[in-house]
Amino acid sequence: MSNRPKLFVLVLDGMADEPIEQLEGKTPLEAAKTPNMDRLAREGKVGLARTIPKGFTPASDVGNLAILGYDPKEYYCGRGPLEAANLGIELKEGEVAFRCNLITADGDRLADYTAGFITTDEAGRLIKHLAENLQADGVQFYPGVKYRHLAVFRDPSAAEGLLKTVCSPPHDIAGWKISDHWPKGPEAKRLTGMMESSRELLAGHEVNQVRVDLKENPANMIWLWGQGTKARIPTYQERWGLTGVVISAVDLVKGAGKLAGLEVVNVPGATGYYDTDYEGKAKAALKGLKKKDVAYLHVEAADEAGHNGELRQKIAAIENFDRLVVGTILEHAHTLGDVRILVMPDHPTSVEKRSHTSDPVPFVIWGQGIPASGAAGYGESVAKSSGWFVEEAHELLPKLLTEETWR
Repeated sequence: MSNRPKLFVLVLDGMADEPIEQLEGKTPLEAAKTPNMDRLAREGKVGLARTIPKGFTPASDVGNLAILGYDPKEYYCGRGPLEAANLGIELKEGEVAFRCNLITADGDRLADYTAGFITTDEAGRLIKHLAENLQADGVQFYPGVKYRHLAVFRDPSAAEGLLKTVCSPPHDIAGWKISDHWPKGPEAKRLTGMMESSRELLAGHEVNQVRVDLKENPANMIWLWGQGTKARIPTYQERWGLTGVVISAVDLVKGAGKLAGLEVVNVPGATGYYDTDYEGKAKAALKGLKKKDVAYLHVEAADEAGHNGELRQKIAAIENFDRLVVGTILEHAHTLGDVRILVMPDHPTSVEKRSHTSDPVPFVIWGQGIPASGAAGYGESVAKSSGWFVEEAHELLPKLLTEETWR
């Protein structure tokens, strides 16, 4: 790519939303102060893209695969295998990786899908306790970050049934009855039994006793979901002869990037929550593009705010992203020569519904070879009125990498 612009891909997870009466019919993105993304819109091009193909559950694994340039209809493998890739877990044929959340159960209610955003150290102790005491033949537990962990089923004879079993994402059922959302399908009884048994093992653990004493939500149950088998996707080097970096606090995004052949750059202050180091991520992307061709930067905060139903936090996350990520990159991008920037969310997260939706998302592209559209700003309404609709979002990144000029 020596004669091509370098590419920043900036993803704010769950940034898009629906009009909200409290905001006089605006979305959180439209209500937020976003001078830098508005500048990109005026000087570049705005449109709508479908990141979630029809028939797919709206989720970050699907949306980020699409933005990375991979058609989910061809390459989707489930969330578990992507996270396994980042953790260095080699899945063999017939093995099934599940996402294993630590959650807070309050009676029959899923009270908190993050278990009070438990620390990684506390969570690691609980996962180790489960691995040593939960009677689950052929299953291995692997600690991840905070509430996000993995369970790998190493019995190939059960793989087909496990893959056909329908499991609910815990962040979509927070506050709802657990009994209404147990797994359904061939291996439902096995998975439900494991989750119920985990509750008995975790409730009395000293980590949770301390958390309860401190009036913090205990991690008193696991929730299994997002299963899949070994991922197979071609790398950027194989497809386009390109190199890149991926910057995120989320294992599934880092895992997808790693499978794509991108170098994972860990930013010490990246938390996957409201307090993440936005500017640190931007600086890591700028540094990465000094030697690489593509920087894929992902921020989780807006999605977490959406799931928590916290409108103010969602607007704050959008404004922080605009100021500290987009603003920092715009300020220093000229030091890299010719660049292009793509900004978009992976899917909408409705702050009122507290869940993902499948609606197309607004995107903006800016940089060398991209003529100015003079759009009023960056947001859902402007994107809808632009007249530019990309039915398959996975086509965006390859075109930005290979086309000289956008008309």
